Amino acid sequence: MHSTRPDDETAARYALLHDQLVRLRNRGSRYGVERMRALVAELGHPQASFPCLHVAGTNGKGSVCALVEAALRRAGYRTGLYTSPHLRHLGERVQVDRVPLGAADCLRLVERVRPAAAAVAAGPLGEEPSFFEWMTALAFLRFAEAGVDCAVLETGLGGRLDATNVVESEAAALTSVGLDHCEQLGPTRARIAGEKAGIFRAGRPVVLGLLAPDAEAVARGRAEALGSPVLSVAESFGGEEDYPETNLFGAYQRRNAATAWLLLDAVADRFPVPAEVRRAAFRTVHWPGRWEERTVGGRPVILDCTHNEEGARALGENLQARLGPPRGELEIVLGTLGRDRVEALLPVLLPYARSLHLVVPDQPRALPAEEIATLVPLSFAGEVRAARLEEIFPSPETCGLPGAPAPVLLTGSLYLLAEVLERLEPDPGQPGPSTVTLQDRI
Repeated sequence: MHSTRPDDETAARYALLHDQLVRLRNRGSRYGVERMRALVAELGHPQASFPCLHVAGTNGKGSVCALVEAALRRAGYRTGLYTSPHLRHLGERVQVDRVPLGAADCLRLVERVRPAAAAVAAGPLGEEPSFFEWMTALAFLRFAEAGVDCAVLETGLGGRLDATNVVESEAAALTSVGLDHCEQLGPTRARIAGEKAGIFRAGRPVVLGLLAPDAEAVARGRAEALGSPVLSVAESFGGEEDYPETNLFGAYQRRNAATAWLLLDAVADRFPVPAEVRRAAFRTVHWPGRWEERTVGGRPVILDCTHNEEGARALGENLQARLGPPRGELEIVLGTLGRDRVEALLPVLLPYARSLHLVVPDQPRALPAEEIATLVPLSFAGEVRAARLEEIFPSPETCGLPGAPAPVLLTGSLYLLAEVLERLEPDPGQPGPSTVTLQDRI
Protein backbone atom coordinates (compact mmCIF):
# COMPACT_ATOMS: atom_id res chain seq x y z
CA MET A 1 0.00 0.00 0.00
CA HIS A 2 1.79 3.13 -1.19
CA SER A 3 1.73 6.27 0.89
CA THR A 4 -0.27 9.08 -0.67
CA ARG A 5 -0.86 12.63 0.42
CA PRO A 6 -3.39 12.51 3.26
CA ASP A 7 -6.56 14.55 3.16
CA ASP A 8 -6.74 17.62 5.42
CA GLU A 9 -8.59 15.86 8.23
CA THR A 10 -6.21 12.91 8.25
CA ALA A 11 -3.21 15.23 8.12
CA ALA A 12 -4.52 17.24 11.07
CA ARG A 13 -5.24 14.14 13.16
CA TYR A 14 -1.84 12.70 12.31
CA ALA A 15 -0.11 15.95 13.25
CA LEU A 16 -1.72 15.85 16.68
CA LEU A 17 -0.76 12.19 17.07
CA HIS A 18 2.79 13.03 16.04
CA ASP A 19 2.97 15.65 18.78
CA GLN A 20 1.72 13.16 21.35
CA LEU A 21 4.22 10.49 20.32
CA VAL A 22 7.13 12.93 20.26
CA ARG A 23 6.22 14.19 23.71
CA LEU A 24 6.17 10.59 24.90
CA ARG A 25 9.61 10.08 23.35
CA ASN A 26 10.89 13.18 25.10
CA ARG A 27 10.16 11.58 28.46
CA GLY A 28 13.21 9.45 27.75
CA SER A 29 13.92 5.76 27.34
CA ARG A 30 12.81 3.26 29.94
CA TYR A 31 15.00 0.21 29.69
CA GLY A 32 13.41 -3.23 30.07
CA VAL A 33 11.30 -5.69 28.11
CA GLU A 34 8.47 -6.51 30.54
CA ARG A 35 6.15 -3.73 29.33
CA MET A 36 6.62 -4.89 25.75
CA ARG A 37 5.85 -8.48 26.67
CA ALA A 38 2.66 -7.31 28.35
CA LEU A 39 1.77 -5.11 25.37
CA VAL A 40 2.14 -7.82 22.72
CA ALA A 41 0.16 -10.21 24.94
CA GLU A 42 -2.68 -7.69 25.01
CA LEU A 43 -2.45 -7.42 21.20
CA GLY A 44 -2.55 -11.18 20.64
CA HIS A 45 1.17 -11.62 19.90
CA PRO A 46 1.29 -10.22 16.36
CA GLN A 47 5.08 -10.72 16.30
CA ALA A 48 4.54 -14.48 16.28
CA SER A 49 2.75 -14.39 12.91
CA PHE A 50 5.79 -13.69 10.70
CA PRO A 51 9.42 -14.86 10.57
CA CYS A 52 12.07 -12.27 11.27
CA LEU A 53 15.78 -11.53 11.32
CA HIS A 54 17.13 -9.55 14.27
CA VAL A 55 20.13 -7.19 14.10
CA ALA A 56 21.97 -5.52 16.98
CA GLY A 57 25.20 -3.56 17.20
CA THR A 58 26.75 -0.27 18.19
CA ASN A 59 27.14 0.83 14.58
CA GLY A 60 26.09 -0.56 11.22
CA LYS A 61 22.91 -2.31 12.29
CA GLY A 62 20.63 -0.04 10.26
CA SER A 63 22.77 -0.41 7.14
CA VAL A 64 22.86 -4.20 7.55
CA CYS A 65 19.07 -4.24 7.89
CA ALA A 66 18.68 -2.13 4.75
CA LEU A 67 21.04 -4.38 2.77
CA VAL A 68 19.35 -7.59 3.87
CA GLU A 69 15.86 -6.21 3.22
CA ALA A 70 16.88 -5.01 -0.25
CA ALA A 71 18.17 -8.46 -1.18
CA LEU A 72 15.10 -10.28 0.14
CA ARG A 73 12.77 -7.91 -1.66
CA ARG A 74 14.71 -8.16 -4.93
CA ALA A 75 14.43 -11.95 -4.64
CA GLY A 76 10.63 -11.60 -4.59
CA TYR A 77 9.85 -11.82 -0.88
CA ARG A 78 7.40 -9.46 0.78
CA THR A 79 9.43 -7.70 3.41
CA GLY A 80 9.00 -5.77 6.62
CA LEU A 81 11.67 -3.34 7.80
CA TYR A 82 11.79 -1.82 11.27
CA THR A 83 14.55 0.69 12.00
CA SER A 84 15.14 3.74 14.18
CA PRO A 85 15.29 6.61 14.45
CA HIS A 86 13.43 8.07 11.50
CA LEU A 87 14.83 10.89 9.41
CA ARG A 88 11.71 12.85 8.51
CA HIS A 89 8.48 10.95 9.23
CA LEU A 90 7.50 8.47 11.91
CA GLY A 91 6.32 6.07 9.22
CA GLU A 92 9.88 5.58 7.97
CA ARG A 93 10.46 3.33 10.97
CA VAL A 94 7.83 0.85 9.77
CA GLN A 95 8.05 -0.18 6.12
CA VAL A 96 6.52 -2.94 4.02
CA ASP A 97 8.41 -3.51 0.77
CA ARG A 98 10.23 -0.24 1.63
CA VAL A 99 6.96 1.74 1.62
CA PRO A 100 6.74 3.73 4.86
CA LEU A 101 3.69 3.55 7.08
CA GLY A 102 1.31 6.26 5.89
CA ALA A 103 -0.67 8.67 8.01
CA ALA A 104 -4.02 6.90 7.69
CA ASP A 105 -2.57 3.47 8.52
CA CYS A 106 -0.64 4.93 11.44
CA LEU A 107 -3.82 6.45 12.89
CA ARG A 108 -5.73 3.22 12.37
CA LEU A 109 -3.07 1.06 14.04
CA VAL A 110 -2.67 3.47 16.94
CA GLU A 111 -6.35 2.91 17.75
CA ARG A 112 -5.60 -0.81 18.00
CA VAL A 113 -2.67 -0.21 20.32
CA ARG A 114 -4.39 2.38 22.50
CA PRO A 115 -6.58 0.02 24.60
CA ALA A 116 -3.74 -2.48 24.93
CA ALA A 117 -1.40 0.25 26.17
CA ALA A 118 -4.04 1.39 28.66
CA ALA A 119 -4.38 -2.16 29.94
CA VAL A 120 -0.62 -2.41 30.45
CA ALA A 121 -0.62 0.89 32.35
CA ALA A 122 -3.48 -0.31 34.54
CA GLY A 123 -1.92 -3.72 35.12
CA PRO A 124 0.64 -5.01 37.62
CA LEU A 125 3.52 -3.11 36.00
CA GLY A 126 1.72 0.20 36.49
CA GLU A 127 3.57 1.89 33.63
CA GLU A 128 2.37 2.95 30.21
CA PRO A 129 4.46 1.79 27.25
CA SER A 130 7.26 4.02 26.03
CA PHE A 131 7.47 5.75 22.66
CA PHE A 132 9.72 3.00 21.27
CA GLU A 133 7.35 0.32 22.55
CA TRP A 134 4.44 2.04 20.82
CA MET A 135 6.37 2.17 17.54
CA THR A 136 7.47 -1.46 17.88
CA ALA A 137 3.87 -2.52 18.44
CA LEU A 138 2.78 -0.57 15.34
CA ALA A 139 5.46 -2.39 13.35
CA PHE A 140 4.40 -5.82 14.56
CA LEU A 141 0.75 -5.12 13.74
CA ARG A 142 1.60 -3.73 10.30
CA PHE A 143 3.83 -6.65 9.37
CA ALA A 144 1.25 -9.15 10.60
CA GLU A 145 -1.61 -7.65 8.62
CA ALA A 146 0.55 -7.25 5.50
CA GLY A 147 1.51 -10.92 5.63
CA VAL A 148 5.21 -10.25 5.17
CA ASP A 149 7.35 -13.23 4.24
CA CYS A 150 10.16 -11.95 6.45
CA ALA A 151 10.71 -8.89 8.64
CA VAL A 152 14.12 -7.40 9.33
CA LEU A 153 14.27 -5.78 12.77
CA GLU A 154 16.86 -3.37 14.10
CA THR A 155 17.21 -3.21 17.86
CA GLY A 156 17.00 0.13 19.55
CA LEU A 157 19.23 0.39 22.62
CA GLY A 158 21.11 -2.77 23.52
CA GLY A 159 19.45 -6.09 22.80
CA ARG A 160 18.64 -8.24 25.81
CA LEU A 161 16.19 -5.72 27.27
CA ASP A 162 15.23 -4.02 24.01
CA ALA A 163 11.55 -3.80 23.11
CA THR A 164 12.16 -5.73 19.89
CA ASN A 165 13.46 -8.69 21.88
CA VAL A 166 10.06 -10.32 22.26
CA VAL A 167 10.50 -12.03 18.88
CA GLU A 168 11.78 -15.52 18.15
CA SER A 169 14.03 -14.74 15.22
CA GLU A 170 15.21 -17.10 12.50
CA ALA A 171 18.74 -15.70 12.86
CA ALA A 172 20.48 -12.81 14.59
CA ALA A 173 23.44 -10.61 13.74
CA LEU A 174 25.78 -8.56 15.90
CA THR A 175 27.39 -5.96 13.65
CA SER A 176 29.86 -4.24 15.99
CA VAL A 177 30.46 -3.46 19.65
CA GLY A 178 31.75 -0.10 20.83
CA LEU A 179 31.63 2.02 23.95
CA ASP A 180 28.31 3.80 23.54
CA HIS A 181 25.32 4.04 25.92
CA CYS A 182 27.63 2.79 28.66
CA GLU A 183 25.35 4.10 31.38
CA GLN A 184 22.68 1.58 30.31
CA LEU A 185 24.76 -1.25 28.84
CA GLY A 186 27.91 -1.34 30.93
CA PRO A 187 31.40 0.19 31.01
CA THR A 188 33.26 -2.36 28.88
CA ARG A 189 32.92 -3.86 25.42
CA ALA A 190 32.53 -7.29 27.00
CA ARG A 191 29.55 -6.14 29.10
CA ILE A 192 27.99 -4.37 26.11
CA ALA A 193 28.50 -7.44 23.93
CA GLY A 194 26.67 -9.52 26.52
CA GLU A 195 23.69 -7.17 26.41
CA LYS A 196 23.58 -7.11 22.61
CA ALA A 197 23.99 -10.89 22.38
CA GLY A 198 20.76 -11.16 24.34
CA ILE A 199 18.93 -11.31 21.00
CA PHE A 200 20.49 -14.71 20.14
CA ARG A 201 18.07 -17.64 20.17
CA ALA A 202 18.68 -21.29 21.00
CA GLY A 203 19.79 -23.28 17.98
CA ARG A 204 19.31 -20.34 15.59
CA PRO A 205 22.28 -19.06 13.54
CA VAL A 206 24.31 -16.12 14.78
CA VAL A 207 26.30 -13.79 12.51
CA LEU A 208 29.21 -11.79 13.92
CA GLY A 209 30.66 -8.72 12.27
CA LEU A 210 34.22 -7.62 12.95
CA LEU A 211 34.36 -7.50 16.75
CA ALA A 212 37.17 -6.75 19.18
CA PRO A 213 38.49 -9.97 20.79
CA ASP A 214 36.90 -9.31 24.19
CA ALA A 215 33.49 -8.64 22.63
CA GLU A 216 33.74 -11.59 20.26
CA ALA A 217 34.61 -13.96 23.11
CA VAL A 218 31.44 -12.98 24.95
CA ALA A 219 29.27 -13.27 21.82
CA ARG A 220 30.70 -16.67 20.95
CA GLY A 221 30.24 -17.86 24.51
CA ARG A 222 26.60 -16.88 24.40
CA ALA A 223 26.09 -18.62 21.05
CA GLU A 224 27.81 -21.78 22.30
CA ALA A 225 25.63 -21.86 25.42
CA LEU A 226 22.56 -21.69 23.19
CA GLY A 227 23.80 -24.26 20.68
CA SER A 228 23.71 -21.63 17.95
CA PRO A 229 25.96 -22.01 14.90
CA VAL A 230 28.20 -19.00 14.31
CA LEU A 231 29.11 -17.38 11.01
CA SER A 232 31.73 -14.64 11.28
CA VAL A 233 33.00 -12.07 8.82
CA ALA A 234 36.59 -12.65 9.94
CA GLU A 235 36.40 -16.40 9.22
CA SER A 236 34.18 -16.32 6.13
CA PHE A 237 36.06 -13.78 4.02
CA GLY A 238 39.73 -13.75 3.17
CA GLY A 239 40.04 -10.00 3.65
CA GLU A 240 38.37 -6.66 2.95
CA GLU A 241 39.03 -7.06 -0.77
CA ASP A 242 36.64 -10.02 -0.70
CA TYR A 243 33.75 -8.17 0.93
CA PRO A 244 30.67 -7.57 -1.24
CA GLU A 245 30.46 -4.21 -2.98
CA THR A 246 27.73 -1.71 -2.22
CA ASN A 247 26.78 1.74 -3.44
CA LEU A 248 26.96 2.93 0.19
CA PHE A 249 30.27 4.79 0.45
CA GLY A 250 33.02 3.75 2.82
CA ALA A 251 35.09 0.75 3.83
CA TYR A 252 32.84 0.22 6.84
CA GLN A 253 29.88 -0.21 4.50
CA ARG A 254 31.75 -3.01 2.77
CA ARG A 255 32.09 -4.60 6.22
CA ASN A 256 28.37 -4.12 6.76
CA ALA A 257 27.71 -5.74 3.39
CA ALA A 258 29.78 -8.76 4.46
CA THR A 259 27.69 -9.07 7.62
CA ALA A 260 24.48 -8.77 5.60
CA TRP A 261 25.70 -11.42 3.16
CA LEU A 262 26.30 -13.89 5.98
CA LEU A 263 22.90 -13.16 7.52
CA LEU A 264 21.34 -14.12 4.20
CA ASP A 265 23.52 -17.24 4.16
CA ALA A 266 22.25 -18.10 7.64
CA VAL A 267 18.66 -18.37 6.42
CA ALA A 268 19.33 -19.52 2.87
CA ASP A 269 17.43 -22.78 3.42
CA ARG A 270 14.21 -20.89 4.18
CA PHE A 271 14.82 -17.69 2.18
CA PRO A 272 17.18 -18.49 -0.68
CA VAL A 273 18.60 -15.40 -2.39
CA PRO A 274 20.97 -16.09 -5.31
CA ALA A 275 24.37 -14.40 -5.23
CA GLU A 276 23.66 -12.31 -8.31
CA VAL A 277 20.45 -11.00 -6.73
CA ARG A 278 22.31 -10.06 -3.56
CA ARG A 279 25.01 -8.23 -5.49
CA ALA A 280 22.48 -6.28 -7.52
CA ALA A 281 20.53 -5.33 -4.39
CA PHE A 282 23.64 -4.25 -2.50
CA ARG A 283 24.65 -1.98 -5.39
CA THR A 284 21.30 -0.18 -5.42
CA VAL A 285 20.30 -0.04 -1.75
CA HIS A 286 18.88 3.23 -0.43
CA TRP A 287 19.94 4.29 3.06
CA PRO A 288 20.00 8.09 3.42
CA GLY A 289 22.10 10.14 5.83
CA ARG A 290 25.13 7.84 5.70
CA TRP A 291 27.87 9.67 3.78
CA GLU A 292 25.40 11.15 1.36
CA GLU A 293 26.92 13.58 -1.13
CA ARG A 294 24.83 16.23 -2.85
CA THR A 295 25.08 19.75 -4.23
CA VAL A 296 23.25 22.72 -2.71
CA GLY A 297 23.44 26.02 -4.56
CA GLY A 298 26.38 24.73 -6.58
CA ARG A 299 28.28 23.80 -3.42
CA PRO A 300 29.35 20.27 -2.38
CA VAL A 301 27.54 19.12 0.76
CA ILE A 302 28.18 15.86 2.63
CA LEU A 303 25.62 14.47 5.10
CA ASP A 304 26.91 11.82 7.49
CA CYS A 305 25.42 10.88 10.85
CA THR A 306 28.23 10.00 13.24
CA HIS A 307 27.64 9.89 16.96
CA ASN A 308 30.18 7.71 18.75
CA GLU A 309 33.86 6.76 18.80
CA GLU A 310 33.53 3.86 16.37
CA GLY A 311 31.51 6.00 13.98
CA ALA A 312 34.07 8.79 14.25
CA ARG A 313 36.81 6.42 13.12
CA ALA A 314 34.69 5.42 10.12
CA LEU A 315 34.11 9.09 9.30
CA GLY A 316 37.87 9.62 9.42
CA GLU A 317 38.34 6.75 6.97
CA ASN A 318 35.84 8.30 4.59
CA LEU A 319 37.37 11.77 4.80
CA GLN A 320 40.80 10.34 4.05
CA ALA A 321 39.47 8.25 1.15
CA ARG A 322 37.49 11.09 -0.42
CA LEU A 323 39.61 14.18 0.38
CA GLY A 324 43.07 12.84 1.08
CA PRO A 325 45.22 14.25 3.88
CA PRO A 326 43.53 16.96 5.98
CA ARG A 327 44.08 20.49 4.71
CA GLY A 328 41.61 22.46 6.82
CA GLU A 329 39.27 23.06 3.89
CA LEU A 330 35.81 22.02 5.12
CA GLU A 331 33.05 24.13 6.57
CA ILE A 332 31.79 21.73 9.24
CA VAL A 333 28.32 21.83 10.77
CA LEU A 334 28.12 19.81 13.98
CA GLY A 335 25.28 18.99 16.35
CA THR A 336 24.94 16.05 18.69
CA LEU A 337 23.34 14.74 21.88
CA GLY A 338 26.21 13.96 24.20
CA ARG A 339 29.51 15.37 25.44
CA ASP A 340 31.32 12.06 24.97
CA ARG A 341 30.20 12.00 21.34
CA VAL A 342 31.65 15.43 20.67
CA GLU A 343 34.89 14.39 22.32
CA ALA A 344 35.09 11.42 19.93
CA LEU A 345 34.33 13.51 16.85
CA LEU A 346 36.49 16.60 17.32
CA PRO A 347 39.91 14.95 16.86
CA VAL A 348 38.70 13.56 13.53
CA LEU A 349 36.95 16.72 12.35
CA LEU A 350 39.26 19.57 13.34
CA PRO A 351 42.19 18.74 11.03
CA TYR A 352 39.75 18.98 8.11
CA ALA A 353 37.89 22.03 9.41
CA ARG A 354 38.16 25.54 8.09
CA SER A 355 35.38 26.67 10.41
CA LEU A 356 33.12 24.93 12.89
CA HIS A 357 29.40 25.83 12.95
CA LEU A 358 27.63 24.47 16.03
CA VAL A 359 23.93 23.66 15.72
CA VAL A 360 21.61 22.37 18.44
CA PRO A 361 19.25 19.62 17.19
CA ASP A 362 15.64 19.98 18.31
CA GLN A 363 15.99 17.28 20.96
CA PRO A 364 15.83 17.53 24.77
CA ARG A 365 19.21 15.79 25.12
CA ALA A 366 20.99 17.99 22.55
CA LEU A 367 24.26 19.50 23.66
CA PRO A 368 24.26 23.33 23.73
CA ALA A 369 26.57 25.04 21.26
CA GLU A 370 28.31 26.83 24.12
CA GLU A 371 29.23 23.52 25.73
CA ILE A 372 30.54 22.08 22.46
CA ALA A 373 32.67 25.21 22.02
CA THR A 374 34.39 24.63 25.35
CA LEU A 375 35.61 21.26 24.07
CA VAL A 376 37.35 22.74 21.02
CA PRO A 377 41.08 23.06 21.81
CA LEU A 378 42.65 26.52 21.75
CA SER A 379 45.07 25.25 19.11
CA PHE A 380 42.27 25.21 16.52
CA ALA A 381 42.81 28.30 14.38
CA GLY A 382 39.47 28.36 12.59
CA GLU A 383 36.28 30.14 13.56
CA VAL A 384 33.95 28.43 16.05
CA ARG A 385 30.44 29.83 16.08
CA ALA A 386 26.88 28.98 17.08
CA ALA A 387 24.64 28.65 14.05
CA ARG A 388 21.05 27.91 13.05
CA LEU A 389 19.95 25.69 10.20
CA GLU A 390 17.66 28.37 8.80
CA GLU A 391 20.68 30.58 8.15
CA ILE A 392 22.81 27.73 6.81
CA PHE A 393 20.09 26.59 4.40
CA PRO A 394 17.66 29.47 3.96
CA SER A 395 16.11 27.65 1.01
CA PRO A 396 16.51 24.20 -0.60
CA GLU A 397 18.69 25.76 -3.30
CA THR A 398 20.87 27.95 -1.10
CA CYS A 399 23.78 27.38 1.28
CA GLY A 400 24.38 30.45 3.41
CA LEU A 401 27.72 29.46 4.89
CA PRO A 402 30.76 31.61 4.14
CA GLY A 403 33.85 30.30 2.42
CA ALA A 404 32.40 29.15 -0.89
CA PRO A 405 33.30 27.03 -2.76
CA ALA A 406 34.70 25.08 0.20
CA PRO A 407 32.78 21.81 0.75
CA VAL A 408 30.35 21.55 3.66
CA LEU A 409 30.18 18.54 6.01
CA LEU A 410 27.15 18.11 8.27
CA THR A 411 27.69 15.50 10.93
CA GLY A 412 26.74 14.34 14.39
CA SER A 413 23.26 13.25 15.38
CA LEU A 414 20.87 11.67 12.92
CA TYR A 415 18.29 14.07 14.36
CA LEU A 416 20.35 16.97 13.01
CA LEU A 417 20.46 15.39 9.56
CA ALA A 418 16.71 14.88 9.68
CA GLU A 419 16.24 18.62 10.22
CA VAL A 420 18.64 19.35 7.38
CA LEU A 421 16.77 17.09 4.99
CA GLU A 422 13.50 18.75 5.96
CA ARG A 423 14.97 22.05 4.78
CA LEU A 424 16.56 20.64 1.63
CA GLU A 425 13.63 18.45 0.61
CA PRO A 426 10.37 19.87 1.98
CA ASP A 427 7.70 17.27 1.38
CA PRO A 428 4.14 18.58 1.20
CA GLY A 429 2.88 15.05 0.66
CA GLN A 430 3.62 13.94 4.20
CA PRO A 431 2.21 15.41 7.38
CA GLY A 432 4.60 16.79 9.92
CA PRO A 433 4.29 17.94 13.51
CA SER A 434 1.62 20.44 14.38
CA THR A 435 2.09 23.54 16.47
CA VAL A 436 -0.66 22.44 18.85
CA THR A 437 0.37 21.41 22.35
CA LEU A 438 -1.74 18.63 23.82
CA GLN A 439 -1.83 17.78 27.49
CA ASP A 440 -3.62 14.47 27.05
CA ARG A 441 -1.77 11.21 27.01
CA ILE A 442 -1.95 9.01 23.94
